[in-house]
Amino acid sequence: MQYRELGRTGWKVSEISFGAWAIGGSWGPVDDQDSIAALHRAIDLGVNFIDTADVYGDGRSERLVAQVRKERSETIYVATKAGRRLDPHTADGYNAANLTRFVERSLRNLDTDCIDLLQLHCPPTEVYYRPEVFGALDDLVQAGKIRYYGVSVEKVEEALKAIEYPNVQTVQIIFNMFRHRPAELFFPEAQRRKVGLLARVPLASGLLTGKMTPQTSFDLDDHRHFNRHGEAFDVGETFSGVDYKTGLEAVEELRALVPPGATMAQFALRWILMFDAVTCAIPGAKRPSQAEDNVRAADLPPLSPETMAKVRDIYDRYIREQVHHRW
Repeated sequence: MQYRELGRTGWKVSEISFGAWAIGGSWGPVDDQDSIAALHRAIDLGVNFIDTADVYGDGRSERLVAQVRKERSETIYVATKAGRRLDPHTADGYNAANLTRFVERSLRNLDTDCIDLLQLHCPPTEVYYRPEVFGALDDLVQAGKIRYYGVSVEKVEEALKAIEYPNVQTVQIIFNMFRHRPAELFFPEAQRRKVGLLARVPLASGLLTGKMTPQTSFDLDDHRHFNRHGEAFDVGETFSGVDYKTGLEAVEELRALVPPGATMAQFALRWILMFDAVTCAIPGAKRPSQAEDNVRAADLPPLSPETMAKVRDIYDRYIREQVHHRW
């Protein structure tokens, strides 16, 4: 495992970290013992950063992460998120009282006195234009309830606006072989400001594992079944906003580029790590074998310029028109 500086926090975090959405819910059946085993296996292999949220299984994911962290002697950084508990999910809900309430709940779930990293959870765009929201986060830092804060965003424009606030330490953004746009303008600006970058949805909801087919079915409680057109939340969260059939066609061309001995998922993760601005990718895992598969991506040699160019060409031909300017 290799480690990269997380912005200005002083932390060095594993290039491949652990995304804990799937162990909370919305990804089909999940067994808590399998989830705990997956977390332990990831840590065994050098993972030291876990990303979760208060709404993943209504606190289930946070509580599982807390249990595992207590059983380990290593330093494990845990990031969680706040805001999606709001109903309705409006900009006005991002106020000091609600944020404090959400943080207090996460502190209990995580069984800790201070949250390592709190992220606003894909708030409405208007929130980024409200300095008082970030002032409330500053107050929570001063109160000792959170150590650092950042944002999880849907759009590049939101990311650019967020890092204008001096104490935003990290930005979590969808970046993968089906989402190239963040690298164009945002990455250089984030590097200039020394902001940590978490690449979320790195496998495009599993499309980039190469394991899906036109016949693949998903459980009713899996967002890949119920959110394909944005019925429950932003459509970009599901398959990165790419039409499923189109995504499968692009994957078939990408498959020819996979390095010998690597899996498609490892190839997709290694592609992300080719960008120096990225601190870590945060793929999910519900079983130890998935955690192992993800972590081994960090051991792959760098991809050649020719391979990177071919990935770009496939993106341009299949994906760009659907997603590039939407997010």
